[in-house]
Amino acid sequence: MCLSALPGYAPPGTPERAGQARLTLPELDAAIGRFLTGDYHHRVHSETGQTPAERWSAGGFLPRMPDSLEQLDLLLLTVAQPRKIHPDGVHFQGLRYLDLVLAAYVGEQVTIRYDPRDLAEIRIFHAEKFLCRAICPELAGTTIALKDLTAARNARRRELRQGIRERSKVVDQLLAVHQPDYNHPLLGPAATATQVADLDQNPAPKHALKLYRED
Repeated sequence: MCLSALPGYAPPGTPERAGQARLTLPELDAAIGRFLTGDYHHRVHSETGQTPAERWSAGGFLPRMPDSLEQLDLLLLTVAQPRKIHPDGVHFQGLRYLDLVLAAYVGEQVTIRYDPRDLAEIRIFHAEKFLCRAICPELAGTTIALKDLTAARNARRRELRQGIRERSKVVDQLLAVHQPDYNHPLLGPAATATQVADLDQNPAPKHALKLYRED
């Protein structure tokens, strides 16, 4: 009902399904949200004869809510990682997260919980209790997904490796062009400086008997 109308839809059996992708994860997330709130909840169900929105309102159901937003974070932010609090904050994914509360817990082990779609902020828990929300100064006011951050870093690594390979080729070419031609009588014109120096330090033993070309 939803996916089949989205750009890049590739049902089972479609050749190269991965190559048909047209939407990013945030775009897909937004499209599904619009479908649920704007279409599905207002479409009459074949068995109940009501729309999901009408059935929800008529039932008078009140969801059991957690006592605090911090407890809700424990339910929704399922991605958890152990970390240690450093004097300059909490380090995660090459980023630094700060909060004044952390100053009293330097050296302590904590658990961080975060939304992979937004790394601008993480929640920090100490001994299973909420401690604070730490902010990354570099990402404050922005939303950067973990997937995008990882992709950017991988692209930068590939760029650096390519640059190193290109510079190595240039150095090899320069060395080949400027390689001196020693034309050593024993080693020949292709002799290197190392070979010449090694031969000079360890000359070949002299024969007691003279040899003649005619022999």
